[in-house]
Amino acid sequence: MSNILVQNIKHTNNTTSMAIDTSGQVSVRGEGSATTTNLQQGLCKCWVQFDGSASGAAAEDSFNLTGMTDVGTGDYTITIANNMNNAGYSVPCAGDDRNHNHVTHTIATGSFGFRGRVGIEGSTANNADTPEASCAVFGDLA
Repeated sequence: MSNILVQNIKHTNNTTSMAIDTSGQVSVRGEGSATTTNLQQGLCKCWVQFDGSASGAAAEDSFNLTGMTDVGTGDYTITIANNMNNAGYSVPCAGDDRNHNHVTHTIATGSFGFRGRVGIEGSTANNADTPEASCAVFGDLA
């Protein structure tokens, strides 16, 4: 097998667009500026698309997911295959149904909880099975 050994990838005008350090971390030049961002930091580490309105929760498609558990009405636990470094990662969630609020809870290095809620968030909101929901995980892998 062949290897390509490189530290920088440059444009023909000699502007560096990507740099790879000795640990393998890749820095990418930002949009319209000389600042850089770490490529690995910006990648989605896990995601799931599922239908929570069916009996039991099942992923329709996913990445880096071990499985899902239907904990109760509108309440699901999503298990990540490769753990996160800590519980301080970001989990944006959304759904197709505008009548539901989508919230995460109980975030741990290897899993997080997801709830579909109907009503005003707080004391008057109730858990409800949510059709076509999705979640993505951003942060550092362990």
